[in-house]
Amino acid sequence: MKKNQAQKVFLVLIASILSLIICNPTIALNNPELLPETQTPVIDLARALTENQKAKLESSLNEYEKETGWKIRVLSQYENTPGLAVKEYWGLDERSLLIVADPRGGNLLNFNVGDAYFALMPRIFWVELQTRFGNQYYVRDNGEDGAIIDTISAVEVCLDKGGCQVVPGLANEQWVWTFSASILGGLIAGFAAFPRKEGQLIAWGWLLLVSPLWLMLFGLFGITPVITRTSDLIPILRNSLGFIGGIISAYLIAQSTFGKKFYQNENGQL
Repeated sequence: MKKNQAQKVFLVLIASILSLIICNPTIALNNPELLPETQTPVIDLARALTENQKAKLESSLNEYEKETGWKIRVLSQYENTPGLAVKEYWGLDERSLLIVADPRGGNLLNFNVGDAYFALMPRIFWVELQTRFGNQYYVRDNGEDGAIIDTISAVEVCLDKGGCQVVPGLANEQWVWTFSASILGGLIAGFAAFPRKEGQLIAWGWLLLVSPLWLMLFGLFGITPVITRTSDLIPILRNSLGFIGGIISAYLIAQSTFGKKFYQNENGQL
């Protein structure tokens, strides 16, 4: 009997702990007293924006909603949050986007996205949007105000275009990644192309054999991320030159290092 009672007490204790962990009390917060009496599309509790920035943003968001019907709302918070009260205050619906800026987490930005937005911008778009503008490095370099304003600009650009699969604009770190992939693809292609036989200019068999690898690096990771995010031709030109430079460098290095050995093996000389 005592054993059964002890088991019941243990199960109740575990259930209580799990309920405290799973049912995060901050999710159910409802503090309407933190909301302003007059309607505004921007509630800046964390003082992320200057008064001038806040006034301009309020005007532009109201004007954008009148022109397009898309509702964008901004809430910055730190210690206090109105919680669920914002839903009724702003009348959030399927055509509403709530941008929450909270510096307490690892990423500044969080989104409450209406279903109508998902028809134009898939979930992966919102993940990229959060990681590009909400990461600590971007916030450090551009400020919380810059991260919020740039996020809104990216969303409005996509709405005006009728939708986006990826976030428009090519961040510098993204371009460096695509440039590196292009160079690596060129190095692989150049190494595969160097001649293994005397009198041969290009080892087409080897080049075609590894073509899935260097084509993927240059085409999929080097060019595609650029053309889907910007119409600027300069990054494409740079990546193409990096790819060609990688080919030439690897070709010449491989030929000078291994060429004689292959020629000697081909002639039966060791």
